[in-house]
Amino acid sequence: MLQAGLIHPASPGCYHYLPPTVRAMEKLVKAVDEEMQAVAGQKLNMPSLSSAELWRASGRWDGMGPELFRLADRHGKDYCLGPTHEEAVTELVAAQSNLSYKQLPLRLYQVTRKFRDEPKPRFGLLRSREFYMKDMYTFDASEEAALQTYELVCDAYRSLFNRLGLPFVKVRAATGSIGGTVSHEFQLPADIGEDRLVLCPAGHFAANVETLNGEQTSCPTCGEKLTQTRGIEVGHTFYLGTKYSSVSNAVFYSPENKPQLAEMGCYGLGITRILAASIEVLSTEDSIRWPSLIAPYQLCFIPPKRGSKEEEEEGATLLERVYDDLAEALPHLASDSVLDDRTQLTIGKRLKDANKLGYPYVVIAGKRVSEDPPVFEVWNQNAGEVLFLTKEGVIELLSKVQVP
Repeated sequence: MLQAGLIHPASPGCYHYLPPTVRAMEKLVKAVDEEMQAVAGQKLNMPSLSSAELWRASGRWDGMGPELFRLADRHGKDYCLGPTHEEAVTELVAAQSNLSYKQLPLRLYQVTRKFRDEPKPRFGLLRSREFYMKDMYTFDASEEAALQTYELVCDAYRSLFNRLGLPFVKVRAATGSIGGTVSHEFQLPADIGEDRLVLCPAGHFAANVETLNGEQTSCPTCGEKLTQTRGIEVGHTFYLGTKYSSVSNAVFYSPENKPQLAEMGCYGLGITRILAASIEVLSTEDSIRWPSLIAPYQLCFIPPKRGSKEEEEEGATLLERVYDDLAEALPHLASDSVLDDRTQLTIGKRLKDANKLGYPYVVIAGKRVSEDPPVFEVWNQNAGEVLFLTKEGVIELLSKVQVP
């Protein structure tokens, strides 16, 4: 990502996200919004600054240790920069004084910057001190309803990773500093992953090694030998029960008009981590591969080199005509296309750059542009194939492209 000019280091564990990365991130957030709203999620935005009083009440001011970025304001009041927002959201819901069981479930989520004072930031956006996360907090009337919500949100995560074309596994996980009684991680298997996972080859069982007692080597369901792999955690789900609602007194009124503590869950997706992890698992040695749904741009047009035979034969004009017809037939792709007009460079050099940036499709006015009808060279990067197509063929191929 550094080499391709997608991010630029600012200080240890903090990065500038450059324009292509911001485009990819906005597309990813749009896809996440679709999945969250499909399970009745409502989007809000909570402050990054969180009062120490809230964190002391939950016991996490001391429990989180040095990972919490702490600061004091001019009046000497203590705050932290939120790594997560359980305390804040529970306080918000507790402030709604006459919440009825009829208004539940509540499923509130945000996509914001989070902060964690990592001792050793590494792997670029995979372990940084400032990052984007989607965090959802749910409030239900009973444990049974909260566990149904849990399954629903896990299904939404599955749906998201399937749409992105990412090979993921859902594994049993430890609850850590968040707490609760049920927890799972969504992991992308990868050699550089920091988590050690054990998987049943038949798919009956998957866990993070840290949850196992001793050395469990066989599947508890079918007895098959478990295989080990490494993974990058990109999502984490927790059933919290009343751990936080009991501290803030987040109650709703039952059908008998009795105050009852809400049953909670929380669900995180690492937005910037998904970007970096997907590049890690999909790319080749010399070219970036994005999940095509969130590639910064879908399409790169490469006109002929200045002064070349192809240029003399109207290659650039013919290529522009393809763009115009494409914009008319598929208007959603018009703003997702880039023209590499550095015609002082060879087609080969510009194709190499296009590979580096990870455009899913590259359309070139090459040697066959002078045929009748003109034929364009189309690189379908994610499928690893080169096609020779007429203008109509190019438009038909690209009509299948999805943009969130």
